[in-house]
Amino acid sequence: MTESVDQLSRETIAARLSGSPEERAALIREGAEAGVAEAQAVYGQMLLDGGEAAAGFGWFNKAAAQGHLMALNMVGRCYDLGWGTAVNKRRAGECFRIAAEAGLDWAMYNYGTALALGEGVTEDKAAALGWFEKAAALGNAKAVNHVGSFNEDGWVVPRDMAKAAECYARAAQGGDFRGAFNHARMLLADGRVAEARIWLRESAETATPAFIEKAEAWLHANGFVELAGAMRGDAGC
Repeated sequence: MTESVDQLSRETIAARLSGSPEERAALIREGAEAGVAEAQAVYGQMLLDGGEAAAGFGWFNKAAAQGHLMALNMVGRCYDLGWGTAVNKRRAGECFRIAAEAGLDWAMYNYGTALALGEGVTEDKAAALGWFEKAAALGNAKAVNHVGSFNEDGWVVPRDMAKAAECYARAAQGGDFRGAFNHARMLLADGRVAEARIWLRESAETATPAFIEKAEAWLHANGFVELAGAMRGDAGC
């Protein structure tokens, strides 16, 4: 008789998780089907990453119904971007708000973004900054970058380039590709070209193609043509 997931010993679970990708996937699926919220959330992400967005959306909903905050955030992401369901910005904002108020940094970031853009919620940049700051305090690098943008552009708060530069440096060190590019911009403004080149390459490691194109356009427009290749990983640049 086959043991159910909740009857497996820690040693057996550890052994299966250290096995082949197929073994790990099978264990996660078993856990999801047995009603384990964490497994449902992970399985939903696996399905989403594998191109089965509708199925992933279904498992995120199952986990969210059990109070799994990241799953609820992912339900919001699905509604926000139309992954496996019709786009519904209002529902996305509601999911983000609930998970944010429960303490999830990624939901704070997403809810702040919705408030800043007025997507699915009433635009409120002051409230958006508040949520970005809360997420930043929890170490969310993307939120730290947004706090930097607010200070650079003078949204809600007085323009503070020193604070913006500090935030961008933190975001870059935290692995955010936008933060890395913004940090490079600040370094270029200080004439620190060699350091900027390093962060441009770092940004390019995880940046989207669309962002790389915009970054290259900025470098060309601002007289840093020789650095544009760094966004493509050119070793000689």
